[in-house]
Amino acid sequence: GVVLSGGAPYSGCLGDCPVECDDSSVELWGQCYEGSITSLNLAYSDLSGQNIPSQIGDLVNLTFLNLDQTGLTGEIPVEIYNLTNLTYLNLKNNDLSGEIHENIGDLMNLTALRYQGNNLSGVIPSSICNIPNLDFSSGGDGAIYNNALCGPYPECIDGFEGTQDIS
Repeated sequence: GVVLSGGAPYSGCLGDCPVECDDSSVELWGQCYEGSITSLNLAYSDLSGQNIPSQIGDLVNLTFLNLDQTGLTGEIPVEIYNLTNLTYLNLKNNDLSGEIHENIGDLMNLTALRYQGNNLSGVIPSSICNIPNLDFSSGGDGAIYNNALCGPYPECIDGFEGTQDIS
């Protein structure tokens, strides 16, 4: 193999080299995050065209996750619902698609859920109504409008689903 001056072996990659995180860290979008972090705020970062990696579910101590307006695409990984300590989950104003998984009901500590302004589709699982302190009424911190979610809407959301493009 090629050895650069200084004795480090040359890996052969220039620019976007894969990041290797240690065992106590989680790699997301080319960065290492300590597995013990409780807050991750990447709002308005440029993650255009990238997916939410399933590894996000390994950050089990998170109470605050904000990925507002980051350009994320693809589906919301089911692993995000492993983050049962979350009180704040903001994925609004991205290009996320697919259905909301029934495991959303596992996020029993949520007081704020912002899913508006995506391309989410399908029926909202009734398990979302198991979250005791999540309010979808006007002025509440639950928001799912401006998606393509269709009825019937769960009892806790019915009447507060806002505009949905189900054409």
